Amino acid sequence: MKRVIYPGTFDPITNGHMDIIIRATHLFDEIIVAVAKSSEKGPMFSHAQRIAMAKAACKSLDNVKVEGFSNLLVDFCRQMESTIIIRGLRAVSDFEYELQMGYANASLAPEIETVYLMPSLENAFISSSVVRSILKHDASCAHLLPPQVNAIIETSIKCKE
Repeated sequence: MKRVIYPGTFDPITNGHMDIIIRATHLFDEIIVAVAKSSEKGPMFSHAQRIAMAKAACKSLDNVKVEGFSNLLVDFCRQMESTIIIRGLRAVSDFEYELQMGYANASLAPEIETVYLMPSLENAFISSSVVRSILKHDASCAHLLPPQVNAIIETSIKCKE
C-alpha cells in the first residue's frame, strides 16, 4: 500500500490544497494530510482549528486521513510508515523553497522521496496567505475555500463579533 504524507500549515486549507489532495487520491492508496503546528509562523488559526477545517474539507474522501504533528516531518513520516511526501508547486517561486526542503528532508532520511504535484490552472494562484489577507480586510474568500471551511471561518468570525 502506498501511503503518502501531504504536510502543511493549512492556515487555512484552500481549494488549491484540495486540488493537490484530490489529485493524490488518484495516484496513491492513502493520503495523510499532516497539519503542522508551526507556532513559529504565527498562524491565524489554532492548530486544533486547522485540523478541524482539514477534516471537514476531506470528510468525503475515503482514502484521506487528517493528522496533526509537531515533530520533524521525516520523523512523522516514519511514525506513519510512509516513505513519500507530497508537495504542491504553484510557481517558480515555490520551486526554490520546495527544492531546499526536499534536499533537507533527503539529508535526514534518504529513504523518503518527495513528489511534487501542480494544481490545476484555476487554483494555481490560491495560497493561504492570500486567503488570510482577504480575511483581515473582512472580505469574502468563499470562492477560494472548500464550502465546509468557509462555513467554519464565517461561524468563527461571527462568534468574535
